[in-house]
Amino acid sequence: MTLTSAECVATIVDPAAHADPSRLYPAYAWLRKHDPIARAELPGFDPFHVVTRHADIQEISKDNRLFPYGDLPSTLATSEGVVATREAKAAGRPLLYTLVQMDEPDHMKYRTLTQAWFMPANLRKLEGRIREIARESVARMESLGGRCDFVNEVALHYPLRVIMEILGVPAEDEPRMLQLTQELFGATDPDLARGGENQTDEARGLALQAVFADFFNYFNVLIEDRRARPRDDVASLVANAQIDGQQISAFDAISYYVIIATAGHDTTSSSTAGAMWALAERPGELAKVKANPALIPGLVDESIRWTTPVRHFMRSAAQDVTVAGQAFKQGDWFMLCYPSANRDEAVFEAPDEFRVDRSPNKHLAFGYGAHLCLGQHLAKMEMRILWEELLPRLQSVEIDGDAKLSHASFVNGPKTLPIRYVLA
Repeated sequence: MTLTSAECVATIVDPAAHADPSRLYPAYAWLRKHDPIARAELPGFDPFHVVTRHADIQEISKDNRLFPYGDLPSTLATSEGVVATREAKAAGRPLLYTLVQMDEPDHMKYRTLTQAWFMPANLRKLEGRIREIARESVARMESLGGRCDFVNEVALHYPLRVIMEILGVPAEDEPRMLQLTQELFGATDPDLARGGENQTDEARGLALQAVFADFFNYFNVLIEDRRARPRDDVASLVANAQIDGQQISAFDAISYYVIIATAGHDTTSSSTAGAMWALAERPGELAKVKANPALIPGLVDESIRWTTPVRHFMRSAAQDVTVAGQAFKQGDWFMLCYPSANRDEAVFEAPDEFRVDRSPNKHLAFGYGAHLCLGQHLAKMEMRILWEELLPRLQSVEIDGDAKLSHASFVNGPKTLPIRYVLA
């Protein structure tokens, strides 16, 4: 099949293509080979450049000052969305202001608030409780009698319970947090979006604003409580933090809560489900990791590479710059395509194969440079513990119906995964 840059770019931007690997990954591969920093000119969008090679994404990501977010959105947006973002930032009224949207010096100031909390030395004290939650998840699978939708009955709930306990959200509010997260990240998916399918761009934008409003209304109560009655949780840490000698604003604290409460579980559940999907289709890989539990960390990293839940972030050039021998102008906009980087033939042997013993595995699913995912160690620990508890008992597993990925070009993953399994 003969492709063109324009066709490949249109595919990558299409949310539905992210639910169809047979469309998506050939487009990435073609661009890596023929046009690795392709100029995209699509109806309704300002021009931007699609970066598909591992090395080029690393080069852009490692310099947060040369390639900031600036006054542009952190994810791909229509021309109208770009104007709205610029106007909101200029007026000091962005919808959200999290580590994801921050440039220096704010980024490091805010990251430092919780960075120690999410480092391995601190997380080790949580391992016992996380293992209890993992065992509850395995018990849940056992109670379902050998058949379940692994996404909606197991994978979504395990990391959700972990991160909500860390943040300080009560268990009874977890379904609400899950729904809001799915409505946020699944805004272009007909099954997950608030308002359902066939929405106009305007209606989708209004629905997202309503989702943000619900998050803010919920977390505003939480911040007031933690300022009045602080506890040993991340919500209290953030609510009472200081930046440059001043107490963090309620808006910034709530924004911090939103990113922890959403990214803190959704990407982990997607990678966990992606691993189960891959193992169900590859009994040889399941047998390999069952026979050698020392491969579980490799299974974790490979499933994160394989799934790559965060599909892209955007960056802009702060000045005229050269990348991979190409000259770009100040203000040029770049789409960093992480799934493409994680299938780059120059970095990964047989990148389209799922290998639990892949080593090395230099994937970019957590980003790179200053914006490297704050929660990466927690995500890996959660997944490792779940597989340590599940694999000794999982005798076999196979797909048992129509497994589906979400229609989403920003954060993507399995949305249904019916499986049939035998537990010892």
